[in-house]
Amino acid sequence: MNLEPWQWVLAVVAALVIGLAKTGISGMGLLAVVIFANLMPARQASGFVLPMLVFADVVAVVSYRRHAQWSYLWKLFPWTALGVVAGYFALGRIDDRQAKVLIGIIVLALLAVHLVRRSRPVAEERAEYGWWYAPVIGILAGFTTLVANAAGPLMIIYLLSMRLPKLEFMGTGAYYFLLMNLFKVPFMMNLGLIDAHSFKGNLLLLPAVIVGALAGRVILKKLDQKLFENLALGLSAVAGVKLLF
Repeated sequence: MNLEPWQWVLAVVAALVIGLAKTGISGMGLLAVVIFANLMPARQASGFVLPMLVFADVVAVVSYRRHAQWSYLWKLFPWTALGVVAGYFALGRIDDRQAKVLIGIIVLALLAVHLVRRSRPVAEERAEYGWWYAPVIGILAGFTTLVANAAGPLMIIYLLSMRLPKLEFMGTGAYYFLLMNLFKVPFMMNLGLIDAHSFKGNLLLLPAVIVGALAGRVILKKLDQKLFENLALGLSAVAGVKLLF
């Protein structure tokens, strides 16, 4: 990557955020997505971020593997694969500017969904959903994760609606994202968005990803998550708007 020093600082911050989002501060992942989408062409950013997500997913799985609830995952995987394929065909037919605008729209739409969910009473927020719920979430998650690496808020909504305790929430999400992100790798390589050059940049930022992931494990029980989530949502909203212009 040919980045200025200040851009490298932002890249390191984004790598730390990726780790934190995977192991401790759910909802912060969009912040890293929008930072990288502003540091490089949007399509390139989608591929560049993916190996770092996988690195952080591995740490999350190691940390919370005993708490995963596989019954919820099997309902999502087939539909997620369909969404990834749809995203692959979409990403191969749009240019950087179109991808940037699309990512901005997705980020803002997912933020709006997230805020609407938070504004509802707990009983309504966690109400049971029909047979259609897992397919819709799965397809949207697969599509948005390939195009924008932005499936996090959708999974937050899904896992919370399943009434999972915190550790089960983390363990189930960890396996879901690891398997989904590994599934995406061949598609990104075929599109030329992951190559030896981009992977060298990933390796340079790997220490920051690992530090963030380890820190997330420590702070999960000690710091107020809502404060960090609100900060991440606010910064993501600003960056998402910027992507549109």
